[in-house]
Amino acid sequence: MSRTFITATGTGIGKTLVTSVLARQLRAQGKTVRALKPVISGFTDETLNESDTAELLRAMDRPVTPETIADISPWRFAAPISPDMAASREGRTIDFRKLIEFCNRPEDADHTLIEGVGGAFVPLNDNHTVADWIAELSIPALLVCGSYLGTLSHTIATLAALNNRRVTVTGIIISESPDSPVPLAETRAALGRFVGSIEISCLPRLSGWNDAPDLAGLIG
Repeated sequence: MSRTFITATGTGIGKTLVTSVLARQLRAQGKTVRALKPVISGFTDETLNESDTAELLRAMDRPVTPETIADISPWRFAAPISPDMAASREGRTIDFRKLIEFCNRPEDADHTLIEGVGGAFVPLNDNHTVADWIAELSIPALLVCGSYLGTLSHTIATLAALNNRRVTVTGIIISESPDSPVPLAETRAALGRFVGSIEISCLPRLSGWNDAPDLAGLIG
């Protein structure tokens, strides 16, 4: 069984799209998949069907119900802001130990995909960031970045900071931004000069997940 953490250079970059595509492609190979979104901000009962959690449930062919939502996203907050601030508005906090225990619970699946929240260094509480979360789990990560102007600096800086936390990034996925100033191939080539042997995949804007390139090959 393998476990992979999906993080990003920032929010709204494409983590859920990548996690969903990975889940669907792995399942199409006959693999069993457990996709988790343990922490989610901007979640309300009125918009739950459009939430990232709901998308992951659909990728696993599971119904979207209060029970299944709680099963994969136990820390849910209404405000669409960083999880530490969103939790504070509700008089709550994210217990880091319990978060780690939740992610480490035994799973009867070939692959477990854990999607983070926001960017790799967004605060979870007063003392921990998403990067601390990944490092504590000691599992490989995929880094999702965009193709917008500035993404090269953001991606290289995020990768360096993750390396300093001893987080092993095994793949980078460039998720095409709506305002991409250059073709994905040019962004990939430019980024490739700075990331060593890390594999880089490109994910263009899709009309359906079946149009996605093979991302499952990035999973060990």
